[in-house]
Amino acid sequence: MSKQPKLTRFNQSVLSKYQIYNGIFMTLPFDAVTKTGVLLPLFHETCRKGFSEGMDPTTIVNSFFEKYQARRNPESQINLLFRFIQYIERQVVLFDAIEDAAFPIVNNMDGIGTLRSLKESVTAENKMELLRKYLKEFKVRIVLTAHPTQFYPGSVLGIITDLTEAIKENDLLRINDLLAQLGKTPFFKHEKPTPYDEAVSLIWYLENVFYKSFGDIFDYIQQNIFDGKTIDNNIINIGFWPGGDRDGNPFVTPEITLKVAERLKETIIKNYYRDVRRLKRKLTFRGIEERMSQLEKELYELMIGNPSELNLEDLKAELNSVKDIIIDEHQSLYVSEINSLLNKIHLFGYHFSTLDIRQDSRAHEKVFIDLVKTLLKNGSTIFPKNYFELSPSEQVEVLSKVKGQIDFSLIKDDETLKTLQIIEAIKTIQEKNGEQACNRYIISNNQSTLHVMQLFAMLKLVAFQDQMTVDIGPLFETITDLENAHLVMEELYTNSAYSAHLKSRNNKQTIMLGFSDGTKDGGYLMANWAIYKAKERLTEISRKYDVTVIFFDGRGGPPARGGGKTHNFYASLGPTIEDKEVQLTIQGQTISSNFGTLDSSQYNLEQLISAGIHNSLSDSDLRMVPENREVMGNLATLSYKAYADFKAHPKFISYLENMSTLKYYSKTNIGSRPTKRGKSEGLVFEDLRAIPFVGSWSQLKQNVPGFFGVGTALKHYEDANEFEKVQHLFKTSSFFKTLIENSMMSLSKSFFDLTKYMSDDPEYGPFWNIIHDEYVITKRLILKLTGFTELMQEEPSGKASISIRESIVLPLLTIQQYALKKIQELEKESPRDDAQIKVYEKIVMRSLFGNINASRNSA
Repeated sequence: MSKQPKLTRFNQSVLSKYQIYNGIFMTLPFDAVTKTGVLLPLFHETCRKGFSEGMDPTTIVNSFFEKYQARRNPESQINLLFRFIQYIERQVVLFDAIEDAAFPIVNNMDGIGTLRSLKESVTAENKMELLRKYLKEFKVRIVLTAHPTQFYPGSVLGIITDLTEAIKENDLLRINDLLAQLGKTPFFKHEKPTPYDEAVSLIWYLENVFYKSFGDIFDYIQQNIFDGKTIDNNIINIGFWPGGDRDGNPFVTPEITLKVAERLKETIIKNYYRDVRRLKRKLTFRGIEERMSQLEKELYELMIGNPSELNLEDLKAELNSVKDIIIDEHQSLYVSEINSLLNKIHLFGYHFSTLDIRQDSRAHEKVFIDLVKTLLKNGSTIFPKNYFELSPSEQVEVLSKVKGQIDFSLIKDDETLKTLQIIEAIKTIQEKNGEQACNRYIISNNQSTLHVMQLFAMLKLVAFQDQMTVDIGPLFETITDLENAHLVMEELYTNSAYSAHLKSRNNKQTIMLGFSDGTKDGGYLMANWAIYKAKERLTEISRKYDVTVIFFDGRGGPPARGGGKTHNFYASLGPTIEDKEVQLTIQGQTISSNFGTLDSSQYNLEQLISAGIHNSLSDSDLRMVPENREVMGNLATLSYKAYADFKAHPKFISYLENMSTLKYYSKTNIGSRPTKRGKSEGLVFEDLRAIPFVGSWSQLKQNVPGFFGVGTALKHYEDANEFEKVQHLFKTSSFFKTLIENSMMSLSKSFFDLTKYMSDDPEYGPFWNIIHDEYVITKRLILKLTGFTELMQEEPSGKASISIRESIVLPLLTIQQYALKKIQELEKESPRDDAQIKVYEKIVMRSLFGNINASRNSA
């Protein structure tokens, strides 16, 4: 029987079920305000109709109360708005659970991009040996970041998981109970989480999702591609930032880093312990049952932190010995289960995921200067007395040959001490959990060779005098830094000390490229094009010096920051960009939306693997031809100028401060990290973190970072009667096509009717009109470029999902804008009513949650 179209499957398995279960949910009496569930549909219709008639949010809210709730006093009205927010938050959770449950029905789990499809096409083309050869080296690493855009507390994540299962089984009684539980479970965190709390939240995914999905994928590859033979390469692995990412987060201490590494080890041992217990129930054969009991006992001791002689190699050796006996004496009974556990041990070791350390180069520089000054003041001969008088290249030469050890008792500055202790912690973690547990240090905002060599010297002086088992990964972020990145790397490759270090690390160099700050700095098209060109230059220079460069993409989740259809992006890169490994950051609600269930995790990981090896197995050459490069370069330059002019507008910063939700991110208690890097009193653009920057545009439903400048660039070609050049680029360049498709997603999530009232604002009206005009031009010309009649025309199910989610949060957005307008009015009054302002600020803050969760990749 043939499958129904994807949109039909979506409507049957998602939309219809949502309408049914939402109907049940709306009748549940879970709060003190009666008839909230009855009133919300009326308010939703008032919002929908009001915006279609050109009303502003304040008029819509007031008209609703006048028409349906005229007897309510102002306090009661506020209470009802809070109840609406609570209901909508939970409607989003319900929709998430339904979509998760329907994932394997809506998506073809054996279709294009899956491993089964890859195997079939490779077999048909007689390229199986080539695929095996490639998979012996190729790796995919997804890195879970500490960025605070996941609003669901652990208790709610548990409900989503249970609700998803109940919906899959159509268990109405259980669904009813879980919806009631959802109604009574708080979403709001009264205290900011610590970095350790954030780590524990993400470890939930490691334990409950990735342990199984990674294992299943590796099992499939071993059995179906390698015919059951052992694979030395782990192919897929996880990186982890909570507890190690110190960039702009003063709360990440050496103690936290060690504690997170310990928790990761405890969690993976717990998973092994459970699997061994399950195996023991099956391996009830003489001489084997006793050995499995002993293994179980040793793993239990390890899990609770007691001394145990069971190291990783012993664990593997014992299971392999048991496996051999099963094969020789018991007809290989349950041998696949033993193999599966051995594969997981191969993937996760005693570390589970690799904890990255990250810090900003400017913070490092301060630390390093203080360190050198302190050592010189105390008579140390590690650095020459004239160190600060030397040129940068001379300083690099000194750092290349640095030797000695640092006496921590000399260090008085707290930040310097913490930085050095973090380095010490890396060594401790490696000794306890294995080298893979923590072996990479990322320098964000890296601008020079000196920045890398300062860290190189500190690593050697603190903990790695003899052998440095740590990779240094410079992160290039701004457009200027991306343009100069290859020059920095050539200086490093030709430095004898750094070159020797690389040789000891298999001549592999990780380079991180920041989509987040790149987009904030240069706009959407320029950031992506600058990164593409930087990768080409870095590939060329690395190959010249016989170094394999590994690109680690700070792609995040939203299209505006390089996310969107991530696997399409990787499949679009040509042979001029090194592709031995795919590494990218996954953050916030993108973790739960793309990898939150076993089905979605397995599907999206398989898509990444297939996309990553697509270029190497494909006979087609995806490199950009010269005429396409010229058009792409012109588009990037034109869009960059439009974005730079927009960013330089005198109202740019104050618009974000006064008209958006920017300043409320820090009050939401969703993350341990401050919303800006610097300590300046006012808001400085350079200090502004990408998360609240992108998120604030998203809350306004303006999504500027995902499209601004694109329309202006396209219009240049239309005005010059050369639009066919851009159309040719779209048809022949997978890279450009992916950029446009992701920009369409940003446009689809924009809704300017929400903030249309701002166009009449005496101070910000002209600025709002600039944004709106660019949106209109971009939408019109992208439709012209693609030949579509509507945005995302080729992704009807994705478009339908966005449409439902946007509809769910429409009342929430209306309430948020209503509250923002009230705050502006109250702040102008004299005397100032601070109590009232606080109430409306709380409404704004609470309404952030549902909108972010509904958008799934918005911040």
